[in-house]
Amino acid sequence: MAATRLAVACVLPAATLVACGPGSASYTVSVDGSSTVYPITEAMAEEFGIAATEKVNVTIATSGTGGGFKAFCAGERDISNASRHIKESEIELCKKNGIEYVEFNIAIDGLTVVVNPANTFVECLTVAELERIWKPGSTLSRWSEVRAEWPNEPIKLYGAGTNSGTFDYFTEAIMGRVGAIRDDFSASEDDNVLVQGVEGDRNALGFFGYAYYAENTTRLKSVAVDPGTGCVQPTPESIQAGTYAPLARPLLIYVSRESMKRSVVRDFVRFYLEHSLEYVPETGYIALGADVYEQHLKTLAVFDSTAVATSAAP
Repeated sequence: MAATRLAVACVLPAATLVACGPGSASYTVSVDGSSTVYPITEAMAEEFGIAATEKVNVTIATSGTGGGFKAFCAGERDISNASRHIKESEIELCKKNGIEYVEFNIAIDGLTVVVNPANTFVECLTVAELERIWKPGSTLSRWSEVRAEWPNEPIKLYGAGTNSGTFDYFTEAIMGRVGAIRDDFSASEDDNVLVQGVEGDRNALGFFGYAYYAENTTRLKSVAVDPGTGCVQPTPESIQAGTYAPLARPLLIYVSRESMKRSVVRDFVRFYLEHSLEYVPETGYIALGADVYEQHLKTLAVFDSTAVATSAAP
């Protein structure tokens, strides 16, 4: 691994970005965006701080994929965590503000449908059933309305907020259109809030990234999804193999080309890519093949070469 010149990382899971101490501004890497990708970037920042030799302040906010792109395309962040690809409207916003970027695919996630552990009857839901429950205008409100043999108990719904890439991906995968969903559910861009909601309500049904389920298996119960070919539980194996359909999705980071002129940003991204095979699985997500990260590192090397050429110019 290329040696890094940087050291202690302060990881701040808050919307307000604060420097670690006096004189650290030039060594700041600012990140915002997806709460799904947050655990990966947080782990990378912590390990980067351990490995480095000078102080660097890595600040991580979680305003959701949409909120992250809004700040990123305004030139306010170096890196945007994303649980979906950038939208055309966001591409146009970046262009309008002169923000160019590089996209790095860093992991795979499986959106996980969960219920309260006290729920003993829901083991699997078909995509059609999920659509009936969540579609715009749905008045379905009791478990017995999903399947007649299930209890006549109310369903309390928990899901991602509209600024979340999880929201976009779930609505497109299940309803066939981004943003198509009923409006009477408890929403949050913070997956931890959703975990707590489902845990606290025996009739709850929710969805969020796999890592948040994997960290809370004693507090939640995952539900298998049947796309028409049989019920499949979300597991690292089924997500990697693509059999957990249609809720497997890419996780990404977007890095500003202007920010890449700074060695602190390049060093952090390099560390991220070089250690994804090691640390991504520890966060509960699924790593990509080594060849993908190697190709990304080749892309990053171009920015190293450009920086050297610029510094050497008269």
